[in-house]
Amino acid sequence: MTDAHSSPATASAAGPDDGPKNFIAELVEDDLRTGKHQVVVTRFPPEPNGYLHIGHAKSICLNFGLAQRFGGRCHLRFDDTNPAKEEQEYVDSIQEDIRWLGFDWGEHLYFASDYFAQLYAWAVHLIQEGKAYVDSSTTEEIRRDRGNFYTPGVESPYRNRSVAENLALFERMRKGELAEGEAVLRAKIDMSSGNQNLRDPLLYRIRKAHHHRTGDKWCIYPMYTYAHPIEDALERITHSICTLEFEGHRPLYEWFLDNLPVPSHPRQIEFAKLAFSYTVLSKRRLLLLVKEGHVAGWDDPRMPTIRGLRRRGYPPEVLREISERVGVAKRDGVVDIGLLEFVLREHLNRTSVRRMAVLRPLRLTITNWPEGHVEEFDVPNNPEDASAGTRKVAFGRELWIEQDDFREVPPKGWFRLAPGKEVRLRSACYVTCQELVRDEAGQVVELRCTWDPESRRGTTPDKRKIKGTIHWVSAAHAVEAQVRLYERLFKVENPSDVPEGGSFLDHLNPDSLEVLEGCKLEPSLGEVEPETRVQFERLGYFVADRVEHQAGKPVFNRTIGLRDSWAKQEKKG
Repeated sequence: MTDAHSSPATASAAGPDDGPKNFIAELVEDDLRTGKHQVVVTRFPPEPNGYLHIGHAKSICLNFGLAQRFGGRCHLRFDDTNPAKEEQEYVDSIQEDIRWLGFDWGEHLYFASDYFAQLYAWAVHLIQEGKAYVDSSTTEEIRRDRGNFYTPGVESPYRNRSVAENLALFERMRKGELAEGEAVLRAKIDMSSGNQNLRDPLLYRIRKAHHHRTGDKWCIYPMYTYAHPIEDALERITHSICTLEFEGHRPLYEWFLDNLPVPSHPRQIEFAKLAFSYTVLSKRRLLLLVKEGHVAGWDDPRMPTIRGLRRRGYPPEVLREISERVGVAKRDGVVDIGLLEFVLREHLNRTSVRRMAVLRPLRLTITNWPEGHVEEFDVPNNPEDASAGTRKVAFGRELWIEQDDFREVPPKGWFRLAPGKEVRLRSACYVTCQELVRDEAGQVVELRCTWDPESRRGTTPDKRKIKGTIHWVSAAHAVEAQVRLYERLFKVENPSDVPEGGSFLDHLNPDSLEVLEGCKLEPSLGEVEPETRVQFERLGYFVADRVEHQAGKPVFNRTIGLRDSWAKQEKKG
């Protein structure tokens, strides 16, 4: 058996003094010290109606991380109580994403549907105890009669049905004899409670839809607020960790545990969810982006889904680290996206090998280089890490350089190529621009240069200083690639801030994707495996696309630039 605490993500020797302190960890530690619990059992309970996003990553890291830290276990439990919205595709993707993040639930995989028979039996128990009733009111009537913050609710005219009548009606609901919306099962608690969640909440509704696991066995399905505490109790969860929107549900959670013969009494604890600027995490909005074609799917690298971030080139370590850096708070807030990008750059700078790539090619011909002659230069794999070693890179008469590294009329302080200017070619030699070749439209399409044979490997006997250094790729050896340049999907800090009649879609960044064809890469980049992360020297961090990249037909996605260009734009604004 592989429990969460023996996951490859952390050492199994983790103890209660390991890891950052937060109020939840302190509560757990206190429960263990006082003997309230002998082992920590947490759970992550996603609904399989969509793909996980970066907000879920925090919950995953918290629940699995606590179990690992205190030598316990974390269950993965799917909340599959709404068959109209749930699919096996989501079940599979959620498991894959959690494993990619570095966590494993071992044998502790559960579904709400595993407990349907028990949930039904305890609903019958509540009816028999006079604590639940079948309500034949319409949805609109129930909503109206629950009242609001200022006014108490109004009791349903069906609230005082007899136990026998409620049992008979509930059985008819189960057998499919009643139509959807014709009746619901409600708990009988307190319609005048200041907590609206206690105003006779729904326990069951009729849904005549095919379930991805139970098929057509059931046509009534439990509400999450009813199923959640019972599932926790049956699995003997010790600490049921939820986001803050469930704080108001805690009295109802406790009510079910107190009024049913459950085998354990878990403790619900709430924490602030993870949210970032320039991002939306609402499942409804993410689904709209996909359905309306504003993105190319749930794994579009602009999406904040775990799938999208993975395809963009985010390592799982970065998502774990940002979850730890943000910490566990008791109040919701929005984290500056710049912090996530800082952590990303910091990690990629340490771990990414360097390679040369030219995204917008301009031909450079060295006229005094012998035709057909090829030399190999030693180029460091990471100039900041000598232990990364070097690689051989072919160099010949014809090269590709970036268009942006040339100006026919250079501005003041320009140190790159221009007519008569000398620059250093990275790890190779010095060249001087002597002549321009234009096409029929008058555009410069080739630079004809000369090289200094004494400048091999970037130095000369006279020790002259060359301020400009540019990268290059041998034209004879380059591989062509498609490169996708991604930016933030939204152009404003708070995409949800829209005027009346507006939409968050109004804030979409029209420049969030630029696709470049015919980019020129070092030949080794044509053979790397999908999801290989590299730094294109002077350009940014890139990843071989996990879906479309293949040997001989490379496709790279820009993960992030070398510097925060957005911060500069905001300062200018």
